[in-house]
Amino acid sequence: MTEIKGARVLVTGGQRGLGKALAAALLEAGAGTVYVTARRPEPETDPRLVPLALEVTDEASVARLAEQAPDVDIVVNNAGATIPNGLLRNDVADVAHLLDINVLGALRVTQAFAPVLARRGGGAVVNVHSVLSWASGAGAYGVSKAALWSLTNSLRHELADQGTQVVGVHLGYTDTDMVRALDVPKNDPRDVAAQVVEALLKGGNEVLADEVTRHFKAALSGPVEGLAVA
Repeated sequence: MTEIKGARVLVTGGQRGLGKALAAALLEAGAGTVYVTARRPEPETDPRLVPLALEVTDEASVARLAEQAPDVDIVVNNAGATIPNGLLRNDVADVAHLLDINVLGALRVTQAFAPVLARRGGGAVVNVHSVLSWASGAGAYGVSKAALWSLTNSLRHELADQGTQVVGVHLGYTDTDMVRALDVPKNDPRDVAAQVVEALLKGGNEVLADEVTRHFKAALSGPVEGLAVA
């Protein structure tokens, strides 16, 4: 389990959508400071929220972030992106760029902050996946989330010796800017954030935020046809 009260937390992509909800939930749980990143950060009215610039595809930007936030106890890799259409309708370069953001971006941040977490007693890394880590039919975005799930599982193994809790968060459609135009049932980001806080406090390693996510996780033991998004 990870202590949140008084902790210093980093939430990438923390000024909008799910990231903003995660930052608010962590403050409510007692976090002392939450560093919230964006490519172009906006000022925050709450002094406990510290906006910092970050481009996850830029190693120099990640290194600057680690210098600006040298006292982090919890890292939340929430920043991400998507592109439309299927794999065969996108240039390979566009798919590679998405993987750079959604997968290698989380790896860069984790590599930069793992020594910080070790010095501070272990702490936690939280990676925001998706139900599409397991469900097919979402093109490059689904591929990136499946890769991030695998990355998280490997990081959990590698960070175990330093006592770092690693939490993978899986969720279906959630009411953020990324899916705002879709007329489908959506999770409340505040509910997802509350589940992440609970997992941290209880020492969990996975959050299955909704029924559709639990369905697809269970379907992994069945035929591959059951993993297609309707």
